[in-house]
Amino acid sequence: MPAKDDPVVIKKYANRRLYNTGTSTYVTLEDLAEMVKRDEDFVVQDAKTGDNITHAVLTQIIFELENDKNGQNMLPISFLRQLISFYGDQMQMVVPSFLEQSMEAFSKEQERIREQMRQTFGTTPMDMMQMGVPMKMIEEQTKRNLEVFQNAMRMFTPMAPTGNGTAAKEEGGGGEAGRDDLNDLRDQIAAMQRKIDSMSRE
Repeated sequence: MPAKDDPVVIKKYANRRLYNTGTSTYVTLEDLAEMVKRDEDFVVQDAKTGDNITHAVLTQIIFELENDKNGQNMLPISFLRQLISFYGDQMQMVVPSFLEQSMEAFSKEQERIREQMRQTFGTTPMDMMQMGVPMKMIEEQTKRNLEVFQNAMRMFTPMAPTGNGTAAKEEGGGGEAGRDDLNDLRDQIAAMQRKIDSMSRE
C-alpha cells in the first residue's frame, strides 16, 4: 500500500486504457485533468514496462483540451511558435525553469484575485456570475497576466539564431562568449521574475 502522501499510480495499458490503482477503477484523460485541477498528485506508468510516462500523458491532455471544439484554445499561436523555436536551441535548458517560475507567479496572482473576490463579493459562483463588473475585472486581470507572461517569453528573442549565425557566434563563437550569453540571460530571467513578483504584491 502506498503511503498517504505518495502520488496515486495510474497504469496505462497497451489498449490505451488507464487504470487508477488508488480507486481500482478505469479512468479517462478527462478524469486525470480533473485530478490535476483538484491538485491530486499522480504518476502514470506503462503497465508493461513500469516506465514513468507522466510527461507524455499530461502533454496528451493538453493536446486534447486544445483541440476540444466545445472548449477554448488557451495557448496563443505566437506562444506555440516561440516555444517550438526553442527546441534544439542553446537556451533550451533554461526554458523549463523559466516557464515553471512564471506559471507559479501567475497562479499566485490569480489566487490573490480570487481571494479578493471572495472577501468582497461572496463565495458562491452564482454570486460572482450575477455581478458583471467583477467578472470583467477578472477577465482584465487574466488578460494582463497573459500579456506579462508573453512579454517575458519574448525576452529570449534577441538570443535566437539570426541569418548570420547565433548570438554566441557573432560575439566570437568561443565557449566563453556562450557562457557570457547564458549568464546574461539568467540575469534577465531573474529581473523579469522580480518584476512579476512585484506585480503580484501590488
